[in-house]
Amino acid sequence: MSSENGRDPGERGEQLALIRETVRKAKAPRAKPRTWRGAALAGELPVARVLVDKGPVHLDKLWDYAVPAAMDREAQPGVRVRVRFGAGTGKVREGRREGGGLLDGYIVERIAESDYRGPLAALTQVVSPEPVLSPALLALCRAVADRYAGSLADVLQLAVPPRNAKAEAERFPAPPPPPAVPPLASWARYPDGPAFLEALGGGGAPRAVWTALPGPHWPWELAAAVAATLASGRGALVVMPDGRSAARVDAALTELVGPGVHALLVADSGPEERYRRWLAIRRGAVRAVVGTRAAMYAPVADLGLVAIWDDGNSSHSDTHAPHPHARDVLLLRAVQEKAACLIGDLGRTVEATQLVENGWARALEAGREQVRAAAPLIRTVDDLEAARDEAARAARLPSLAWQTARAGLARGPVLVQVPRRGYVPRLACERCREPARCRHCAGPLEAHGDDRPMECGWCGREAPDWHCVACGNARLRAQIVGARRTAEELGRAFPTVPVRTSGRDHILDTVPDRPALVVSTPGAEPVAEGGYAAALLLDGWALLGRPDLRAGEEALRRWLGAAALVRGQADGGTVAVIAEPTLRPVQALVRWDPVGHAVRELSERAELGFPPVSRMASVAGRPEDVAELLGAAGLPSGAEVLGPVPLPVTDPGRPRRPGDPPPGETWERALVRVRPGQGAALAAALKAARAARLVKREGEAVRVRIDPLDLG
Repeated sequence: MSSENGRDPGERGEQLALIRETVRKAKAPRAKPRTWRGAALAGELPVARVLVDKGPVHLDKLWDYAVPAAMDREAQPGVRVRVRFGAGTGKVREGRREGGGLLDGYIVERIAESDYRGPLAALTQVVSPEPVLSPALLALCRAVADRYAGSLADVLQLAVPPRNAKAEAERFPAPPPPPAVPPLASWARYPDGPAFLEALGGGGAPRAVWTALPGPHWPWELAAAVAATLASGRGALVVMPDGRSAARVDAALTELVGPGVHALLVADSGPEERYRRWLAIRRGAVRAVVGTRAAMYAPVADLGLVAIWDDGNSSHSDTHAPHPHARDVLLLRAVQEKAACLIGDLGRTVEATQLVENGWARALEAGREQVRAAAPLIRTVDDLEAARDEAARAARLPSLAWQTARAGLARGPVLVQVPRRGYVPRLACERCREPARCRHCAGPLEAHGDDRPMECGWCGREAPDWHCVACGNARLRAQIVGARRTAEELGRAFPTVPVRTSGRDHILDTVPDRPALVVSTPGAEPVAEGGYAAALLLDGWALLGRPDLRAGEEALRRWLGAAALVRGQADGGTVAVIAEPTLRPVQALVRWDPVGHAVRELSERAELGFPPVSRMASVAGRPEDVAELLGAAGLPSGAEVLGPVPLPVTDPGRPRRPGDPPPGETWERALVRVRPGQGAALAAALKAARAARLVKREGEAVRVRIDPLDLG
């Protein structure tokens, strides 16, 4: 008798029951997540149209993928997914395409049937069920990509922050009730200010170009516009040029409407906190946003106001392809979402002036009496006169500037604006002012604050026995004296007064209201409690002499930014500018008339056919690649090609800025100019030509930039 036959029948029954229970609990075979081979598809809308996060313009389209039934619930439009991309038609098994690299993407829509008749690959994974790509954000990014000849994937990388699972798991409270309509306060200084706030509070969509009065009030005025929009039950978005100015508006808005009503989006927040705030905006927990450039894409619900401050600041232009400008992105949002628009600045850009001239927006500015009451007294000193002044040799200050500084220090802090940072960034011959250059590489010679000899700013070689190749002189002068050298000289001229510096390496936010000399580079000026008693704007010729179309406009913008921190003329505020008094930007500063300067600048550009009256594109690359792309592009009729001209060769030892050629390579740049109304056609033609070159793998990549800031 076998051992099995000898077992108790009850024991055998328990074993059979255990086997049946084990089989019952076993999981049904599932398809491999890599391909979902053999998996059932979703019953309804089994095809997902996916935007693959892959930058080249020739791949700027939607791709169809099959939706497995297991993903049906989470694979909704707007969510992040992972897909296999690049599989050939030969890699098909059981009706499903396989292979390819794993890439991120977004589901744009679900459809019942694909136009592509071949086998589809399946979605690999739903990364997160959070619908981060709304139809409104998708439409905005599509419009930005079309305007700037870029790919939609590139724009989405700028618009949607990287995912953070911890932030997505957080629950956000319901939004607070709308605040009360704010008081007019300093908005009453502008004739149309009360009507503008009233329109915002009543749910209207006014569009204005605002020239703010100098002084400390503009952050509260901007916050009041946001509060009026919130009072109407709508959202608001404000884009600032940097974190310091964003913090000022953030503090003003918190004081006006309280905490928890708005979010601050700046790079200093860190990726997790930034994504958490972005999610709070998307889910409607906050209705207002103040932030830097990337905040222009913030998914504010029921957007009622878009605003930008200091739109002439270069930081508003993104350094990543396709290089969109925050002002233009906000204009697109104002049109698409039927929101109000406010372009504010202490000055006035030519682009903003064009919006007023063509009737798209109304000017919002104060009368001359208010301007004269708020602005400081402006005094000028010719640079040639300063060179002949004996007092200027002791501290690089002519007598008028020295007297202005001394009088100001008796009443409070004095601001000194220097165009460059460092010690002595550039040197020149004292006699003929020929720039001092290295004998080895022709790079500019620089001096330092210690006892070391001069050295080249490109190759670092020392030049102890330099002499001028033009006149033979061996004496040097500072072509542009940096902030540290200026602080050192002023310290010797005013030995009992503390000297502080503010620049790229160390930026001060505020300074106390007591006598001190504050030496700063443009854009890094700290705010003085109670305002500066005086300001000195040095080396004006260095700003005005730049070989660029916007040199005068940029110099005036920087001067206005510094002078606006000075007390008004009634309180004794005085500004001394070292520049040729007859030049138009200097005269505009003396009269505090940035609007008149912008109107005349726009008129001259219209006569010459320069932007913003015309539309331009910059095409840069190797000479043969630039010529081939322009020859293949179907440019609009009447398009004019300017150039090409050679670009400076990037030295391997110098930091490479965005857009610079690779070190050692010779590049050329051509400008393509078209008439108004042909900008979209120009962008489409250049984008199509770039895509065709990439498909055929012809030559090297060519950089295309629409409406470049630097025109040379």
